[in-house]
Amino acid sequence: MPHILQRMSSSVREGHPFGLYSVCSAHPLVLKAAILQALQDKTPLLVEATSNQVNQFGGYSGMRPADFRDFVCRLADQQGYAREHVILGGDHLGPNTWTHLSAEEAMQYAEEMVAEYSRAGFAKIHLDASMACSGDQHPLPDRVVAERAARLCRAAEDASGGSPRFYVIGTEVPVPGGATEGLAELEVTPYARAAQTLAIHHEVFSRAGLSTMWPRVIAMVVQPGVEFNHDSVADYVSAKTGELQQLLRDVDGLVFEAHSTDYQRPSAFTELVNDGFTILKVGPALTFALREGLFALERIEQELFPVKKCSGLSSIIDHEMLAYPEHWAKHYHGTLEQQRLLRRYSYSDRIRYYWGNAAVQAAVDKLMSNLNSVAIPETLLSAVLPVQYQAVRQEGLPITPEALIIAKIQQALSPYAAAGICRLMDSVPQRT
Repeated sequence: MPHILQRMSSSVREGHPFGLYSVCSAHPLVLKAAILQALQDKTPLLVEATSNQVNQFGGYSGMRPADFRDFVCRLADQQGYAREHVILGGDHLGPNTWTHLSAEEAMQYAEEMVAEYSRAGFAKIHLDASMACSGDQHPLPDRVVAERAARLCRAAEDASGGSPRFYVIGTEVPVPGGATEGLAELEVTPYARAAQTLAIHHEVFSRAGLSTMWPRVIAMVVQPGVEFNHDSVADYVSAKTGELQQLLRDVDGLVFEAHSTDYQRPSAFTELVNDGFTILKVGPALTFALREGLFALERIEQELFPVKKCSGLSSIIDHEMLAYPEHWAKHYHGTLEQQRLLRRYSYSDRIRYYWGNAAVQAAVDKLMSNLNSVAIPETLLSAVLPVQYQAVRQEGLPITPEALIIAKIQQALSPYAAAGICRLMDSVPQRT
Protein backbone atom coordinates (compact mmCIF):
# COMPACT_ATOMS: atom_id res chain seq x y z
CA MET A 1 0.00 0.00 0.00
CA PRO A 2 1.35 3.49 -0.82
CA HIS A 3 2.64 5.54 2.08
CA ILE A 4 0.11 7.93 3.57
CA LEU A 5 2.11 10.88 2.22
CA GLN A 6 1.57 9.53 -1.30
CA ARG A 7 -2.12 8.74 -0.76
CA MET A 8 -3.03 12.39 -0.20
CA SER A 9 -2.76 13.18 -3.91
CA SER A 10 -5.16 10.44 -4.99
CA SER A 11 -7.63 11.53 -2.32
CA VAL A 12 -7.65 15.02 -3.83
CA ARG A 13 -8.07 13.76 -7.38
CA GLU A 14 -10.87 11.41 -6.33
CA GLY A 15 -12.79 14.23 -4.67
CA HIS A 16 -12.54 13.16 -1.01
CA PRO A 17 -9.37 14.87 0.18
CA PHE A 18 -7.71 14.34 3.51
CA GLY A 19 -4.78 16.21 4.90
CA LEU A 20 -2.14 16.22 7.59
CA TYR A 21 -1.22 19.04 9.91
CA SER A 22 2.48 19.32 10.59
CA VAL A 23 3.45 20.27 14.13
CA CYS A 24 6.63 22.34 13.96
CA SER A 25 7.81 22.60 17.55
CA ALA A 26 10.25 21.03 19.97
CA HIS A 27 8.48 22.13 23.15
CA PRO A 28 7.54 19.06 25.21
CA LEU A 29 4.11 20.40 26.24
CA VAL A 30 3.25 21.29 22.64
CA LEU A 31 4.31 17.85 21.47
CA LYS A 32 2.45 16.14 24.30
CA ALA A 33 -0.70 18.09 23.37
CA ALA A 34 -0.28 17.05 19.73
CA ILE A 35 0.26 13.39 20.63
CA LEU A 36 -2.83 13.38 22.83
CA GLN A 37 -4.82 15.05 20.02
CA ALA A 38 -3.71 12.38 17.54
CA LEU A 39 -4.49 9.65 20.04
CA GLN A 40 -7.96 11.06 20.62
CA ASP A 41 -8.64 11.45 16.89
CA LYS A 42 -7.01 8.13 15.92
CA THR A 43 -4.82 9.77 13.29
CA PRO A 44 -1.14 9.71 12.43
CA LEU A 45 0.98 12.58 13.72
CA LEU A 46 3.42 14.53 11.56
CA VAL A 47 6.10 16.31 13.60
CA GLU A 48 8.79 18.42 11.94
CA ALA A 49 12.05 19.96 13.03
CA THR A 50 13.62 22.94 11.27
CA SER A 51 17.20 23.28 10.10
CA ASN A 52 18.12 25.98 12.62
CA GLN A 53 16.38 24.13 15.45
CA VAL A 54 17.87 20.66 14.88
CA ASN A 55 21.01 20.00 12.85
CA GLN A 56 24.37 18.22 12.99
CA PHE A 57 25.67 20.85 15.41
CA GLY A 58 22.62 20.72 17.69
CA GLY A 59 20.82 23.84 16.48
CA TYR A 60 19.18 26.15 18.99
CA SER A 61 17.43 23.18 20.62
CA GLY A 62 20.71 21.41 21.32
CA MET A 63 19.43 18.32 19.49
CA ARG A 64 20.77 16.49 16.47
CA PRO A 65 18.25 14.65 14.28
CA ALA A 66 18.57 11.33 16.13
CA ASP A 67 18.15 13.15 19.44
CA PHE A 68 14.95 14.80 18.23
CA ARG A 69 13.65 11.46 16.94
CA ASP A 70 14.28 9.82 20.31
CA PHE A 71 12.75 12.78 22.15
CA VAL A 72 9.50 12.60 20.16
CA CYS A 73 9.34 8.81 20.42
CA ARG A 74 9.80 8.90 24.20
CA LEU A 75 6.90 11.35 24.50
CA ALA A 76 4.78 9.09 22.30
CA ASP A 77 5.70 6.06 24.42
CA GLN A 78 4.69 7.91 27.60
CA GLN A 79 1.20 8.54 26.19
CA GLY A 80 0.77 5.05 24.74
CA TYR A 81 0.83 6.30 21.15
CA ALA A 82 2.39 3.83 18.71
CA ARG A 83 5.70 4.99 17.30
CA GLU A 84 4.84 3.65 13.85
CA HIS A 85 2.14 6.31 13.53
CA VAL A 86 4.61 9.15 14.12
CA ILE A 87 5.88 10.65 10.85
CA LEU A 88 9.04 12.71 11.28
CA GLY A 89 9.80 15.53 8.90
CA GLY A 90 12.61 17.99 8.30
CA ASP A 91 11.52 21.53 7.46
CA HIS A 92 13.56 24.09 5.49
CA LEU A 93 16.43 21.62 5.12
CA GLY A 94 19.08 23.37 3.09
CA PRO A 95 21.76 26.04 3.42
CA ASN A 96 19.50 28.48 5.30
CA THR A 97 21.49 28.29 8.54
CA TRP A 98 24.75 29.00 6.73
CA THR A 99 23.76 31.68 4.18
CA HIS A 100 26.56 33.92 5.50
CA LEU A 101 29.02 31.49 3.87
CA SER A 102 29.75 30.92 0.21
CA ALA A 103 27.25 28.72 -1.60
CA GLU A 104 29.63 25.76 -1.80
CA GLU A 105 30.52 25.89 1.89
CA ALA A 106 26.87 26.27 2.90
CA MET A 107 25.79 23.42 0.64
CA GLN A 108 28.39 21.07 2.09
CA TYR A 109 27.00 21.73 5.57
CA ALA A 110 23.46 21.36 4.23
CA GLU A 111 24.24 18.00 2.61
CA GLU A 112 25.72 16.74 5.88
CA MET A 113 22.59 17.89 7.72
CA VAL A 114 20.11 16.34 5.27
CA ALA A 115 22.03 13.06 5.33
CA GLU A 116 21.88 13.02 9.12
CA TYR A 117 18.11 13.65 9.08
CA SER A 118 17.60 10.84 6.58
CA ARG A 119 19.87 8.46 8.48
CA ALA A 120 17.83 9.14 11.63
CA GLY A 121 14.63 8.00 9.93
CA PHE A 122 13.00 11.29 8.97
CA ALA A 123 10.65 10.27 6.16
CA LYS A 124 9.48 13.69 4.93
CA ILE A 125 12.20 16.01 3.70
CA HIS A 126 11.56 19.62 2.68
CA LEU A 127 14.36 20.47 0.25
CA ASP A 128 14.71 24.23 0.74
CA ALA A 129 17.58 25.70 -1.24
CA SER A 130 15.71 28.93 -1.97
CA MET A 131 17.75 31.36 0.11
CA ALA A 132 20.77 33.11 -1.39
CA CYS A 133 24.19 32.53 0.14
CA SER A 134 27.12 34.95 0.28
CA GLY A 135 27.92 36.18 -3.23
CA ASP A 136 24.75 34.72 -4.75
CA GLN A 137 22.34 36.46 -7.08
CA HIS A 138 19.18 37.49 -5.24
CA PRO A 139 16.65 36.08 -5.68
CA LEU A 140 18.10 32.80 -6.83
CA PRO A 141 17.02 31.55 -10.27
CA ASP A 142 14.76 28.50 -10.22
CA ARG A 143 17.38 26.38 -11.93
CA VAL A 144 20.01 27.11 -9.28
CA VAL A 145 17.51 26.28 -6.54
CA ALA A 146 16.62 23.03 -8.32
CA GLU A 147 20.27 22.05 -8.78
CA ARG A 148 20.97 22.58 -5.10
CA ALA A 149 17.79 20.72 -4.15
CA ALA A 150 18.96 17.79 -6.28
CA ARG A 151 22.23 17.69 -4.37
CA LEU A 152 20.32 17.61 -1.09
CA CYS A 153 18.01 14.91 -2.40
CA ARG A 154 20.97 12.76 -3.39
CA ALA A 155 22.44 13.14 0.10
CA ALA A 156 19.13 12.07 1.67
CA GLU A 157 18.76 9.10 -0.68
CA ASP A 158 22.32 7.89 -0.08
CA ALA A 159 21.78 8.01 3.70
CA SER A 160 18.31 6.45 3.75
CA GLY A 161 19.44 2.86 4.19
CA GLY A 162 16.92 1.82 1.55
CA SER A 163 13.88 3.23 3.38
CA PRO A 164 11.71 5.53 1.25
CA ARG A 165 12.07 9.26 1.71
CA PHE A 166 9.38 11.67 0.53
CA TYR A 167 10.25 15.13 -0.69
CA VAL A 168 8.75 18.60 -0.75
CA ILE A 169 10.09 21.14 -3.21
CA GLY A 170 9.23 24.70 -4.21
CA THR A 171 10.78 28.14 -4.44
CA GLU A 172 7.80 30.10 -3.04
CA VAL A 173 8.93 29.43 0.50
CA PRO A 174 7.65 31.86 3.16
CA VAL A 175 10.04 33.15 5.80
CA PRO A 176 9.99 30.68 8.71
CA GLY A 177 8.03 32.03 11.66
CA GLY A 178 5.97 34.63 9.83
CA ALA A 179 6.50 37.80 7.84
CA THR A 180 8.04 41.00 9.17
CA GLU A 181 6.44 43.30 6.60
CA GLY A 182 2.88 44.31 5.81
CA LEU A 183 0.58 41.77 4.19
CA ALA A 184 -1.32 44.03 1.80
CA GLU A 185 0.62 42.87 -1.28
CA LEU A 186 0.55 39.15 -0.56
CA GLU A 187 0.23 37.31 -3.88
CA VAL A 188 -1.08 33.82 -4.52
CA THR A 189 1.44 31.79 -6.54
CA PRO A 190 0.40 31.97 -10.22
CA TYR A 191 -0.19 28.68 -12.04
CA ALA A 192 2.53 29.46 -14.59
CA ARG A 193 5.17 30.07 -11.94
CA ALA A 194 4.33 26.89 -10.04
CA ALA A 195 4.28 24.83 -13.25
CA GLN A 196 7.66 26.24 -14.28
CA THR A 197 9.18 25.44 -10.88
CA LEU A 198 7.89 21.89 -11.08
CA ALA A 199 9.12 21.39 -14.65
CA ILE A 200 12.61 22.72 -13.90
CA HIS A 201 12.95 20.51 -10.82
CA HIS A 202 11.80 17.48 -12.81
CA GLU A 203 14.34 18.19 -15.55
CA VAL A 204 17.22 18.86 -13.16
CA PHE A 205 16.46 15.81 -10.99
CA SER A 206 16.32 13.61 -14.11
CA ARG A 207 19.70 14.88 -15.31
CA ALA A 208 21.10 14.22 -11.82
CA GLY A 209 20.07 10.55 -12.06
CA LEU A 210 17.16 10.92 -9.64
CA SER A 211 14.35 9.90 -12.00
CA THR A 212 13.48 6.76 -10.06
CA MET A 213 12.72 8.74 -6.90
CA TRP A 214 10.69 11.49 -8.61
CA PRO A 215 7.34 9.79 -7.72
CA ARG A 216 8.33 10.42 -4.10
CA VAL A 217 8.27 14.18 -4.67
CA ILE A 218 4.85 14.40 -3.05
CA ALA A 219 4.31 18.12 -2.46
CA MET A 220 5.28 21.61 -3.50
CA VAL A 221 5.37 24.68 -1.29
CA VAL A 222 3.31 27.48 -2.82
CA GLN A 223 1.75 30.66 -1.48
CA PRO A 224 -2.02 30.23 -1.14
CA GLY A 225 -2.42 33.73 0.24
CA VAL A 226 -2.02 32.94 3.93
CA GLU A 227 0.50 34.61 6.19
CA PHE A 228 0.83 36.44 9.48
CA ASN A 229 3.09 39.16 10.75
CA HIS A 230 3.45 40.70 14.20
CA ASP A 231 -0.14 41.86 14.62
CA SER A 232 -2.27 40.81 11.65
CA VAL A 233 -3.24 37.75 9.63
CA ALA A 234 -3.87 37.37 5.88
CA ASP A 235 -6.91 35.10 5.73
CA TYR A 236 -7.36 32.37 3.15
CA VAL A 237 -9.67 33.16 0.24
CA SER A 238 -10.42 30.00 -1.72
CA ALA A 239 -11.56 31.85 -4.85
CA LYS A 240 -8.10 33.38 -5.28
CA THR A 241 -6.45 29.96 -5.68
CA GLY A 242 -8.73 28.54 -8.37
CA GLU A 243 -6.12 28.83 -11.12
CA LEU A 244 -3.39 27.35 -8.93
CA GLN A 245 -5.58 24.38 -8.00
CA GLN A 246 -5.69 23.41 -11.69
CA LEU A 247 -2.06 22.31 -11.43
CA LEU A 248 -3.08 19.43 -9.16
CA ARG A 249 -5.54 18.27 -11.82
CA ASP A 250 -2.88 18.52 -14.51
CA VAL A 251 -0.09 16.76 -12.57
CA ASP A 252 -0.56 13.39 -10.91
CA GLY A 253 0.98 12.53 -7.56
CA LEU A 254 1.26 16.05 -6.16
CA VAL A 255 -0.34 18.12 -3.41
CA PHE A 256 0.44 21.56 -2.06
CA GLU A 257 2.11 22.30 1.26
CA ALA A 258 0.91 25.49 2.96
CA HIS A 259 3.25 27.21 5.38
CA SER A 260 2.32 29.92 7.89
CA THR A 261 -1.25 28.65 8.31
CA ASP A 262 -1.14 29.69 11.98
CA TYR A 263 -4.03 31.85 13.24
CA GLN A 264 -6.34 31.17 10.27
CA ARG A 265 -10.08 31.04 10.90
CA PRO A 266 -11.20 27.44 11.64
CA SER A 267 -13.20 27.21 8.41
CA ALA A 268 -10.09 28.03 6.40
CA PHE A 269 -8.40 24.73 7.26
CA THR A 270 -11.21 22.69 5.73
CA GLU A 271 -11.18 24.92 2.66
CA LEU A 272 -7.42 24.55 2.30
CA VAL A 273 -7.58 20.76 2.48
CA ASN A 274 -10.49 20.62 0.03
CA ASP A 275 -8.51 22.84 -2.38
CA GLY A 276 -5.48 20.53 -2.35
CA PHE A 277 -3.34 22.28 0.29
CA THR A 278 -3.28 19.08 2.28
CA ILE A 279 -0.13 19.60 4.34
CA LEU A 280 -0.78 22.40 6.81
CA LYS A 281 2.20 23.68 8.77
CA VAL A 282 1.59 25.03 12.28
CA GLY A 283 4.09 26.10 14.91
CA PRO A 284 3.99 29.63 16.33
CA ALA A 285 0.23 29.43 16.96
CA LEU A 286 0.84 26.51 19.31
CA THR A 287 3.60 28.17 21.33
CA PHE A 288 1.52 31.38 21.26
CA ALA A 289 -1.22 29.36 22.99
CA LEU A 290 1.35 27.91 25.39
CA ARG A 291 2.47 31.43 26.33
CA GLU A 292 -1.13 32.60 26.77
CA GLY A 293 -1.79 29.65 29.05
CA LEU A 294 1.32 30.14 31.17
CA PHE A 295 0.70 33.87 31.57
CA ALA A 296 -2.92 33.12 32.54
CA LEU A 297 -1.73 30.66 35.18
CA GLU A 298 0.67 33.32 36.45
CA ARG A 299 -2.30 35.63 37.01
CA ILE A 300 -3.92 32.89 39.12
CA GLU A 301 -0.67 32.43 41.01
CA GLN A 302 -0.52 36.15 41.79
CA GLU A 303 -4.00 35.96 43.32
CA LEU A 304 -3.19 32.94 45.49
CA PHE A 305 0.40 33.52 46.64
CA PRO A 306 2.30 36.42 48.22
CA VAL A 307 4.64 38.24 45.85
CA LYS A 308 7.78 36.76 47.42
CA LYS A 309 6.59 33.22 46.70
CA CYS A 310 5.50 33.85 43.11
CA SER A 311 7.43 32.63 40.07
CA GLY A 312 7.78 36.04 38.43
CA LEU A 313 7.59 34.23 35.09
CA SER A 314 6.63 37.12 32.82
CA SER A 315 9.24 39.43 34.33
CA ILE A 316 11.95 36.80 34.16
CA ILE A 317 11.30 35.93 30.55
CA ASP A 318 11.38 39.59 29.55
CA HIS A 319 14.65 40.03 31.44
CA GLU A 320 16.17 37.06 29.62
CA MET A 321 14.94 38.29 26.24
CA LEU A 322 16.57 41.66 26.88
CA ALA A 323 19.78 39.99 28.06
CA TYR A 324 19.91 37.69 25.01
CA PRO A 325 18.21 39.62 22.18
CA GLU A 326 19.57 37.63 19.23
CA HIS A 327 16.27 35.81 18.62
CA TRP A 328 14.08 38.92 18.40
CA ALA A 329 16.09 42.14 17.93
CA LYS A 330 16.20 41.88 14.12
CA HIS A 331 12.44 41.29 13.99
CA TYR A 332 10.89 43.69 16.51
CA HIS A 333 11.27 47.41 15.89
CA GLY A 334 9.73 50.67 17.11
CA THR A 335 9.81 52.37 20.49
CA LEU A 336 10.88 50.56 23.63
CA GLU A 337 7.24 50.16 24.62
CA GLN A 338 6.32 48.80 21.18
CA GLN A 339 9.17 46.31 21.40
CA ARG A 340 8.03 45.24 24.86
CA LEU A 341 4.53 44.49 23.58
CA LEU A 342 5.93 42.60 20.59
CA ARG A 343 8.18 40.49 22.79
CA ARG A 344 5.14 39.33 24.72
CA TYR A 345 2.29 39.31 22.26
CA SER A 346 3.51 39.22 18.65
CA TYR A 347 1.93 36.59 16.39
CA SER A 348 5.44 35.69 15.26
CA ASP A 349 6.03 34.57 18.85
CA ARG A 350 9.78 35.00 19.11
CA ILE A 351 9.32 34.28 22.82
CA ARG A 352 9.24 30.60 21.84
CA TYR A 353 13.03 30.59 21.55
CA TYR A 354 13.38 31.29 25.29
CA TRP A 355 11.35 28.55 26.99
CA GLY A 356 14.47 26.37 27.18
CA ASN A 357 16.48 29.13 28.90
CA ALA A 358 17.52 27.91 32.37
CA ALA A 359 16.11 30.90 34.30
CA VAL A 360 12.84 30.79 32.34
CA GLN A 361 12.48 27.04 32.83
CA ALA A 362 13.08 27.45 36.55
CA ALA A 363 10.32 30.08 36.68
CA VAL A 364 7.91 27.79 34.79
CA ASP A 365 8.75 24.93 37.16
CA LYS A 366 8.07 27.17 40.18
CA LEU A 367 4.77 28.34 38.69
CA MET A 368 3.65 24.77 38.09
CA SER A 369 4.83 23.66 41.55
CA ASN A 370 3.00 26.51 43.27
CA LEU A 371 -0.27 25.78 41.49
CA ASN A 372 0.05 22.04 42.03
CA SER A 373 0.20 22.74 45.77
CA VAL A 374 -3.22 24.43 45.96
CA ALA A 375 -6.74 23.94 44.71
CA ILE A 376 -7.32 26.39 41.86
CA PRO A 377 -10.75 28.01 42.35
CA GLU A 378 -13.08 27.59 39.39
CA THR A 379 -13.98 31.26 39.66
CA LEU A 380 -10.36 32.31 39.03
CA LEU A 381 -10.11 29.85 36.17
CA SER A 382 -13.24 31.36 34.62
CA ALA A 383 -11.63 34.81 34.74
CA VAL A 384 -8.40 33.93 32.91
CA LEU A 385 -9.04 30.72 30.93
CA PRO A 386 -12.77 30.75 30.13
CA VAL A 387 -12.66 28.03 27.47
CA GLN A 388 -10.82 25.67 29.78
CA TYR A 389 -13.22 26.61 32.59
CA GLN A 390 -16.08 25.36 30.40
CA ALA A 391 -14.15 22.15 29.74
CA VAL A 392 -13.77 21.66 33.50
CA ARG A 393 -17.48 22.16 34.09
CA GLN A 394 -18.78 20.23 31.08
CA GLU A 395 -16.13 17.63 30.26
CA GLY A 396 -14.38 16.97 33.55
CA LEU A 397 -11.02 18.49 32.56
CA PRO A 398 -8.75 18.21 35.63
CA ILE A 399 -7.92 21.53 37.26
CA THR A 400 -4.16 20.97 37.21
CA PRO A 401 -1.71 23.38 35.62
CA GLU A 402 -0.40 20.89 33.05
CA ALA A 403 -3.87 19.71 32.04
CA LEU A 404 -4.96 23.32 31.59
CA ILE A 405 -1.92 24.15 29.44
CA ILE A 406 -2.40 21.03 27.31
CA ALA A 407 -6.05 21.97 26.78
CA LYS A 408 -5.06 25.52 25.86
CA ILE A 409 -2.64 24.26 23.20
CA GLN A 410 -5.24 21.83 21.89
CA GLN A 411 -7.65 24.73 21.57
CA ALA A 412 -5.32 26.05 18.85
CA LEU A 413 -4.70 22.61 17.36
CA SER A 414 -8.21 21.19 17.24
CA PRO A 415 -9.38 23.26 14.22
CA TYR A 416 -6.62 21.58 12.20
CA ALA A 417 -7.72 18.16 13.44
CA ALA A 418 -11.29 18.90 12.37
CA ALA A 419 -10.35 19.94 8.83
CA GLY A 420 -10.63 16.64 7.00
CA ILE A 421 -7.65 15.23 8.89
CA CYS A 422 -9.62 12.63 10.82
CA ARG A 423 -11.03 10.91 7.75
CA LEU A 424 -7.82 9.01 7.41
CA MET A 425 -8.00 6.01 9.71
CA ASP A 426 -10.77 4.07 11.43
CA SER A 427 -8.41 3.23 14.24
CA VAL A 428 -4.84 3.62 15.35
CA PRO A 429 -3.63 0.55 17.22
CA GLN A 430 -2.16 1.52 20.56
CA ARG A 431 1.00 0.03 21.95
CA THR A 432 0.66 -2.79 24.43
